[in-house]
Amino acid sequence: MVSLDELQKQKQQQSHSSVSISDVSVVAPQLTEASSRRVPEGANLPTQSGIPMLTLYNPTLDIRMVGVNGAVIGRRQGPYAQLFEGNMYISGVHAQLIYRPDSGWAIIDKHSSNGTKLNQRDLQPDVPMTIKAGDIVTLANINLQVSIS
Repeated sequence: MVSLDELQKQKQQQSHSSVSISDVSVVAPQLTEASSRRVPEGANLPTQSGIPMLTLYNPTLDIRMVGVNGAVIGRRQGPYAQLFEGNMYISGVHAQLIYRPDSGWAIIDKHSSNGTKLNQRDLQPDVPMTIKAGDIVTLANINLQVSIS
């Protein structure tokens, strides 16, 4: 088990580090020196054993998110906050990813101001909608392609 202080020290010592905490690995984002632009593999890519890997990505916007069961997607909270902190269209707590063994990955809109869509259909708040490979999830004004492996 690694304490938060130890994790922060390791992050400062390396621009790209991997810390294993039981079944969850967190990869710290790698930033270019010229700007705060993300590299595609950056932005806290946690993985969990026993669950199919979910990836939400948009190569044009340089966004790549690996799904974490129960993780909040938002501008102010969750492991992906760094990706959206400058986007005022994304709510502080916009959506949530969940994995259900019986039906797979799902996304839930968390009463976001500008909505969440699945394949261009508006999601109702607090209603889990199953997502599958090839789907398009839209968070406010950002389209993300779904990949599950």
